[in-house]
Amino acid sequence: MAALEKMFDVRGKSVIVTGGASGIGQAYAEIMAEHGAKVCIFDLNPAGLEKTGAAIRASGGEVWGQVVDVGDRAAMARAFDKVAEKAGSIDVVFANAGIDAGPGFNTPTGERNPEGAIENLPDEHWDKVIEINLTSVYTTIKHAVRHMKPNGGGQIIVTSSIASLINESIVGTPYMPAKAAVNHLVRHMAMELGAYNIRINAILPGPFITNIAGGRLRNPADRKAFEAQSLVGRIGDPEEIKGLALYLASPAASYVTGSLIVIDGGSLLRMT
Repeated sequence: MAALEKMFDVRGKSVIVTGGASGIGQAYAEIMAEHGAKVCIFDLNPAGLEKTGAAIRASGGEVWGQVVDVGDRAAMARAFDKVAEKAGSIDVVFANAGIDAGPGFNTPTGERNPEGAIENLPDEHWDKVIEINLTSVYTTIKHAVRHMKPNGGGQIIVTSSIASLINESIVGTPYMPAKAAVNHLVRHMAMELGAYNIRINAILPGPFITNIAGGRLRNPADRKAFEAQSLVGRIGDPEEIKGLALYLASPAASYVTGSLIVIDGGSLLRMT
């Protein structure tokens, strides 16, 4: 095996991707399966699971899916146990599942948006965004560690967002504090888990073409505003996150833990 191939070798690894039926999670599942990992996708969308799974299998990858609500802690425990029983171990986990937080108090073109004002924010919406975008990450990490510790280690990759680092008025109020808390959770867990050979890092995407961003991107004016934020003049494609995902899951990143890695076409530089 060539040195470069060995450096990025994930063949035979047992991988879980939450929210892997579409978007960035789908890209994670595809790149891992393409490089010989055994992938299990957790998602709430049975049709999406079947479609993504069929595409990966058609390309020669090994993948299966479980319909799982990441907000259901008992269901998550069972789903992790099922993967461990079937695959023999859990080596890499992508904590990727998330939901949109709705509109912010400004539109992407700068107008005030009453729908996004805090006094109009339903409490149950706040609770749901925190549950899925933060608490489910905690749950995913917890069960990943439960299986990785006895097996000598593993890799955990969490999807955060550049919205965790800035005050972004076009994003719904619950989204940024949830993602900021995710960043701190990743760093805190890195301090705890390093002694057990478990690495944990976060990927912080900027604007990407995904289901979460799709509603905003369908409006031509909003899409143009997002494109203008990027130093490369466009929105990212999930294909462009695959290399980073493979790197973090592979031996090439063996000395990387507790890192928050931005991939945003330079958008953050325009926002700060």
